Amino acid sequence: MKAIRFAQFGGPDVLTLDEIAATLPGPREVLIDIEAASVTPGDWKLREGHLQQIFPVGLPCIPGRDGAGTVVAVGDQVDYARVGDAVCFVAERTIQGSYAEQIARNAASVVPLQPGLSFAEGAALMHAGTCAWIALVRFAGLQPGQKILVQAASGAIGGMAVQLAKHLGAWVAATCSARNSEYVRGLGADLVLEYDREDFARNLRDCDVVLDLVGGDVHRRSYPVLKKGGSLVWLIAQPIEDCSARHGVRSVQAHIHDDPQALAAVIDLARRGVLKPQVSRLMPLAEAAQAHRLVQGNANSRGRVILDIRGRASHRPDPRAAA
Repeated sequence: MKAIRFAQFGGPDVLTLDEIAATLPGPREVLIDIEAASVTPGDWKLREGHLQQIFPVGLPCIPGRDGAGTVVAVGDQVDYARVGDAVCFVAERTIQGSYAEQIARNAASVVPLQPGLSFAEGAALMHAGTCAWIALVRFAGLQPGQKILVQAASGAIGGMAVQLAKHLGAWVAATCSARNSEYVRGLGADLVLEYDREDFARNLRDCDVVLDLVGGDVHRRSYPVLKKGGSLVWLIAQPIEDCSARHGVRSVQAHIHDDPQALAAVIDLARRGVLKPQVSRLMPLAEAAQAHRLVQGNANSRGRVILDIRGRASHRPDPRAAA
């Protein structure tokens, strides 16, 4: 099968399109023909070696955090899927990622692709939706009537967080560039603060929660936006300085784990139309290096860059096909 790999840590040019041995499913695994794989910021950080202490990968390594495709074989102890099922999945960075034509996954990491979604939308949903759900539900404990600021709301995770926060009954403020302000309003934000035209820290106060997806100076300037006792929930991006004690608030990192409860919650929200996955662009598998340049250079917004593995990522499968 074809796969994108890197045999050494470095820039985008270390990514190569290789022909490798086909994957085989274990007794409790399914084999998936991958149609779409999302490109996340963690992928380029893995490629450059920045995540070795968290995800110690062996080389050569196939990157990719999640994807969608069709089950083509099942292990002899599998009862959770059938050949022909359209599914979404999450991948383990330390085993094999999703930048490949096939992958073997187990029951804890596979969920059905919801009717009406394309393979690309299914891939865009998984990691971004899980990050937003874990951050807002588990770590922020966001409640109806609360006030939240979502930083970097035009990105994949930020866009999911805006949609989810509105569903949870919160009043939502969001930061993005001026060119993305209408897009973010369309996701449900009550107030959009254009970071290239105004200072969010001067125009917003008394938030119960800030979701920080940026870090660095944005993280530091987010503390005064919170009311006393509020929560600044963050995902790893730029390095942060914890100023929570100085401001009388809580600072907490949202640790992302692909447990079945989170995946099931995200896929159910998609089924109900609460979460609408956002695809910014499709690119062929062979252009993975260019996809990394876009993501690493902050040149992508409005959802995920998706690698179109077989030229069918935009296809919406018929749920009756596996029957």
